[in-house]
This record gives sequence, C-alpha cells and structure tokens, in this order.
Amino acid sequence: MNKEKEYHTYLKLEKGLSANSVLAYEQDLDKLLSFCRERGIDAVHATTEQLHEFVAAVFSETASARSQARILSGLHSYYKFLLYHNYIEQDPSELIEMPKLDKHLPGVLTVEEIDRMIACIDLSKPEGHRNRAIIEMLYGSGLRVSELTGLQLSHIYLQEGYMLILGKGSKQRLVPISPVAAEWFGYWLQDRARLDVKPEYADIAFLNRYGRALTRAMIFTIVKQLAAEAGIRKTISPHTLRHSFATHLLQNGADLRLIQQMLGHESITTTEIYTHLDIQDLRKAVLTYHPSNRPHHS
Repeated sequence: MNKEKEYHTYLKLEKGLSANSVLAYEQDLDKLLSFCRERGIDAVHATTEQLHEFVAAVFSETASARSQARILSGLHSYYKFLLYHNYIEQDPSELIEMPKLDKHLPGVLTVEEIDRMIACIDLSKPEGHRNRAIIEMLYGSGLRVSELTGLQLSHIYLQEGYMLILGKGSKQRLVPISPVAAEWFGYWLQDRARLDVKPEYADIAFLNRYGRALTRAMIFTIVKQLAAEAGIRKTISPHTLRHSFATHLLQNGADLRLIQQMLGHESITTTEIYTHLDIQDLRKAVLTYHPSNRPHHS
C-alpha cells in the first residue's frame, strides 16, 4: 500500500472524517505533491522553509482565510500521519501557524419566533404531523439536518426518551427526545403507516409522500417556508434551529459540557461559540436598559 492510500485509510478510519472531509484533505495533498514534483522535492522530506514556500504559493491563489485554514489543516494532518507511521522523525509543518479566523456567530431565533413558525404548520395536511415532528426534533434535540434525514426508526426509543444519532465521522451519541417531540413523532408514525414505503427506506424515520427518504433540500424548504409564513425576516436554515437549541439551553443555565455532548461537538471550543452569543445578548441588554446608557437631557 502506498503512502497516499495509507493516508486515505488514516483519515477515514483513524480520524473518523466524513467522505467530504477526506476528499478535501486529499485534494489539498495533491496540491502539495504537485508543488514538490515541480521543484524536484520529495514531500516526505520537505523542510519547513519549503513548506512555507508552498503555503505562500497556495495563499496567493486563495484569498479566503477559511480556505487557507483548511489547506493548512490538511498540511498539518498529512505530516502528523507521516510522523505517526514513522515515515519522518520530526514534523516540518509544526512551526507553520494557522491564520486567525473571525468567529462566525450563527443566527438564532427567539422562543416567540419558533412558536410562530410552529403555529403556521397546517396539521390538516398529510405532511402536517411530520413537519411538526421535524421542527420539534431540530429545535428540541439540536439535530443537524443530515442527522435528521438519516435518522432510523430502530434508533428511536420513545418510551425511554432518547435517540441514537449517527453524527459527523460516523460517531454515535445518545440525544434526549422531549415529551413534546415524542408526542408529535407518534402522530407522524400513524400517518407514516399509511404510506407505501419503499423497502430500502423501511427504517428511515422521515419520508416524503412517495415513501422515500426526505432530502436535505426538502428540510430546508420546509423550514424556510414556515419562517416566511411566520413573518420572520432573518436568514433561516435548519441549522438555525440547532443554534437556537444550544443558545436557549445556555441562557437557561445548562452546563456547556452537556450542550457539547448533545450537539456532538468533538471539541468544547466549538461549543464555546454560544457563550459569545450569550455575551452579545448581555451587552445589548446593558446598552439598552442600564441608566448610564440612556440619553441625558440638559
């Protein structure tokens, strides 16, 4: 097995990355290998100075700090793999620093806005109970849209009050299901039983009218239409409900570690973005309501 194939296995099995992440890392490795070939360098034995040249060349073509960070992440990953498998004795990439990224604070809905969206669901329609259950699970359990579309009936334990979720990198976690979400999911199961379910989707929780799995695009459409009907002018996606779930938990005193576990974040630093949201709310409240910030009239 050559090093590139070993690296693929390392990314997929040892690091547990998704297929999209593996592909992105391998594309970045191709850029490094091409750079080294043009200069007659073996990438395995590249020096820190040569890697700095590679980074400068790639960054001149890539203006986005986020893209630059991803390329550097791939570079560090490759040399960690070489070090781990004893192809090199020292990592030449360890002194190459990542660019600073501005924290992107996600949009959040208020409880009142979510209630308005829910009130817009027409329960008389065939998809009514399904759509209510979808919103309750996205907001009530903080699921990613991919986790929702891939949710299996055999992984939902309504009596016990939890679900087994398959998250990023095929990592599993247990997520509580609220009594409200469980109730509406039960109504949807009654509607689902009347569908002509295709055999390959027999264990998929949420289906369209033709008995097939819902797509990510369909979930986006459901959420956006409800937001529009509720008169919400914010940029909305299914992920907005996940962000709202985490933010509302934090605002009501939930421990950050518990939120990390429920969201399936590998690192607590990813979850800490919600503390920044909370601090923004506090600052806004101080500026709005504290007497020292009110206009003074002479």
